[in-house]
Amino acid sequence: MVMEQYYYFHPVMTLLFCFVSFLAISFLVLFYRHRSQFTGNNLPPGNIGYPVIGESYEFVSSAWKGHPEKFISDRVNKHSSQVFKTSVIGERTAFFCGAACNKFLFSKENKLVEVWFSSSVNKIFRSSTGTSAAEDAHKTRKMLPIFLKLDSMQRYFGTINQCTRSHFADGWETKSEVHAVELVKTYTFKVAARLFVSLEDQTHIDKLSKLFRAVNTGTISIPIDFPGTLFNKAIKAANLIRNDLYKMIKQRKVDLAEGKASGTQDMLSHMLLTCDEDGTFMKESDIADKILGMLVAGFDTLSAALTFIVKYLGELPHINDAVYKEQMEIVNSKAPGEPLKWEDLQKMKYSWNVAQEVLRMAPPVQGNFREAITDFVFDGFTIPKGWKLYWSPNSTHKSADCFPEPEKFDPSRFEGRGPAPYTFTPFGGGPRMCPGNEYARVVTLVFMHHLVTRFKWEKVFPEEQTIVAPFPTPRKGLPIRLYPHQK
Repeated sequence: MVMEQYYYFHPVMTLLFCFVSFLAISFLVLFYRHRSQFTGNNLPPGNIGYPVIGESYEFVSSAWKGHPEKFISDRVNKHSSQVFKTSVIGERTAFFCGAACNKFLFSKENKLVEVWFSSSVNKIFRSSTGTSAAEDAHKTRKMLPIFLKLDSMQRYFGTINQCTRSHFADGWETKSEVHAVELVKTYTFKVAARLFVSLEDQTHIDKLSKLFRAVNTGTISIPIDFPGTLFNKAIKAANLIRNDLYKMIKQRKVDLAEGKASGTQDMLSHMLLTCDEDGTFMKESDIADKILGMLVAGFDTLSAALTFIVKYLGELPHINDAVYKEQMEIVNSKAPGEPLKWEDLQKMKYSWNVAQEVLRMAPPVQGNFREAITDFVFDGFTIPKGWKLYWSPNSTHKSADCFPEPEKFDPSRFEGRGPAPYTFTPFGGGPRMCPGNEYARVVTLVFMHHLVTRFKWEKVFPEEQTIVAPFPTPRKGLPIRLYPHQK
């Protein structure tokens, strides 16, 4: 009987042994193939992790724990190098850390490196012209500075101020406790919708806002295009937004022809009436793609910055009091009912120092990828063509070499000449410096003015944790208790 059982199970055991052996051999092949991709002369030091996943888990988990800089600092300390190799999101990657690395990358844009987006981003932000997200971004950047330059921001200042006043009246002043993250996101999208496409209908704004949130959530999800997944929902939401934008564009062309719309009223009119160097005007579908990308790019980044201004001012009463004093000097210099004016921004020097220190402590953009377009050597290390390069503001913002006592909130860092070059990079640098930095400065200062002159506040959860996914955000949505100032 025992012998019969032995011979009965023997084929099964043989198959199982063969299957396990196959898995082991496959893993070894993957492992050695993975390692072979990182061999070569003078490559930077570093760990490459496991096949396929590399060190992606460590990279993402440090951000989820609220300390994305730890992934960088641990490896810089371990390898005693400002450049190290790793494998993240399935790509051979060299991390460039520190001011010297920032200077190199920013100065070599489109010479040795170029911006790189993952295939998942290209799929969500597909272009009607068949170009990649990187090519679309390059075209958009050439057009944005004209619309977002200082004199243009001055033209739209009244609109920004009016939007901010109405937002606080509708969303903050009627409540004693609010979730700051939610209200800040509502505010930033409302302002962008007004300036980019002159959208004022709140129902329409709310509808688009939900779609944009689906796009943003799906962009950072696992890129599985299957019905019901976050990635699939993001693709569908992006298509719905495009269709909505097509309708706005067609109507605007009619309004411009009939004199019912102005050529300078918003970004949409600007795009319709601006041609490239060859005298060619953008197609409607191309304009829709560009506006979609701009709204997504500015939505979460500015929201994150304003959220952390609320957070730090709520935690640091002495900083809040100093900002309040500066802003009330502006209020008291005006006649009753006189609105905030463009010239008032120049009087908000301390407030802007505070905002910059917030951007240092919690930069909205945690980093960006570049791709080496040719082999090159930096700091004695060879970077092969096709490798991805990652830079992060945190490599300098959280470095004691660049900012003494980096965990201390100190707006005085920005007095006088301010930080050393290439150490403070919340807007990037070089040819790819964020073209919306002036827009962000104006909206931030107007927001701070209306916030601190109306309220004091305190956090409901004093020890609320911050996560980064991929933008920094308080885990519980930053609920705060509001205490309105007496009129």
